[in-house]
Amino acid sequence: MTFAKLAHAPRPVPATRPRPPVQDSTWFRLAEDRLLTTEESVNPFHFAGRVLAFLVLVLWGWRFMTTPLETNYTGESLLHLVNLPFHEAGHLLFMPFGRFMTILGGSLGQILMPLVCLGTFLLKTRDPFGGSVALWWTAENFMDVAPYINDARAMDLLLLGGFTGKEVDAHDWNNLLTMLGWLQYDHGLAKLSYGMGTVLMLLALAWGAMLLHRQYRRLDW
Repeated sequence: MTFAKLAHAPRPVPATRPRPPVQDSTWFRLAEDRLLTTEESVNPFHFAGRVLAFLVLVLWGWRFMTTPLETNYTGESLLHLVNLPFHEAGHLLFMPFGRFMTILGGSLGQILMPLVCLGTFLLKTRDPFGGSVALWWTAENFMDVAPYINDARAMDLLLLGGFTGKEVDAHDWNNLLTMLGWLQYDHGLAKLSYGMGTVLMLLALAWGAMLLHRQYRRLDW
């Protein structure tokens, strides 16, 4: 009987050690500090200006994201004229690195400029809302480049100077993709560039909305 009782007796459950509380990693805290920091007291007029800028980016961004790249809406927008000097400067900046990089430097230049602004806003001026605007501009530049890539074989777009790529040997993406042997992939690469721009633009708008929400809670009424 004694052995039977011992056999059916409940076995003691081994004690489990309490798990230490999960602490935020240093990288996570640093990212949150850089990306989501806001003023302790937000000026209502400054906040109103940011809201207005955000609404413009939402409406303009919606037009960019929903207009097919084949229409070249980005290439005919006001921002294309803003991007163009950085495109041309990129050719000069990358000239020491050979012909391929000189040609690619135009598209790189117009994408790198808003990225430089993004880094400045985050690391120097500590203005994450400005950083979200710079990320939006970066996204728009990916979209701005897409119609140029898409035109690599057709070469119908008017280039700087009023000529098409068929008339002068100055079509960046025809030259680049020909050198790589990728000319037949021009439409796919254009869609990839436009898609990357769309994703980055959505991230920029989500980031800006989060910052505005935080700033609203700290308004100095």
